[in-house]
Amino acid sequence: MAVSIKSKDDIAAMRVAGRLASEVLDFITPHVRPGITTEELDRLCHDFIVQEQKAIPAPLNYCPPGYKPYPKSICTSINHQVCHGVPGPKQLKSGDVLNIDITVIKDGYHGDTSRMFYVGPPSVAAKRLCEVTYACLWRGIEQVAPGKTLGDIGHAIQRHAEAHGYSVVREFCGHGIGKVFHEDPQVLHVGRPGTGMVLEEGMTFTIEPMINAGKPDIRELADGWTIVTKDHSLSAQWEHTVLVTSEGYEVLTVSAGSPDVGRALPLAQSIGA
Repeated sequence: MAVSIKSKDDIAAMRVAGRLASEVLDFITPHVRPGITTEELDRLCHDFIVQEQKAIPAPLNYCPPGYKPYPKSICTSINHQVCHGVPGPKQLKSGDVLNIDITVIKDGYHGDTSRMFYVGPPSVAAKRLCEVTYACLWRGIEQVAPGKTLGDIGHAIQRHAEAHGYSVVREFCGHGIGKVFHEDPQVLHVGRPGTGMVLEEGMTFTIEPMINAGKPDIRELADGWTIVTKDHSLSAQWEHTVLVTSEGYEVLTVSAGSPDVGRALPLAQSIGA
């Protein structure tokens, strides 16, 4: 496994790309409301990325081996959709929970992040799942430092999710990122402490736990992209791009509208109502 160690210039460029990705989520937050379609959210984000940020939406026409080109500029995953939901004409309704996943390319570097949104008042069950998933993200991030391992990250996430009665999706994981959208290492959201690759200063990767209210089993829809829970239970995901620093970590995907850094989840700052 060849892992890219980023230079100071690489890191500076990735800070810009990460901030821009987060600012797309800031921009779209007030538009997330009952009655809007995810197709319209995609159009708004696309125009903002291309026209305002002078950047490129990385998902558009992205085509890894075995897939057909992704047709939209963002991913929108609703309720029991786990990840890679394709924006479409169906209107959002009050009570939905929505993940919006943004990746932008600026000056050749990728910034990748996602947040959960409430579409109107959420159910108690949905709110609890989103909060626990956000805490899982930060349990994982807090393990990042030179000398720690990928297993430490996965274990922290898995332990917190399962302690609250939830399950962790195994088939999808975080990934290295930089000039390449998806590169080594793979960052699993389950694991054993002290196992796996040892982290080094200059590594950059995403942490993006997908947590299900029911069983961890998933399936792919006929569009070839959208992943859903097999048991139709709710799923939630949060994502940040993280840099390993000399003393710990730096979250690269932050902006003025980002939820506060830390263990508590100030939902009102990040989830549209």
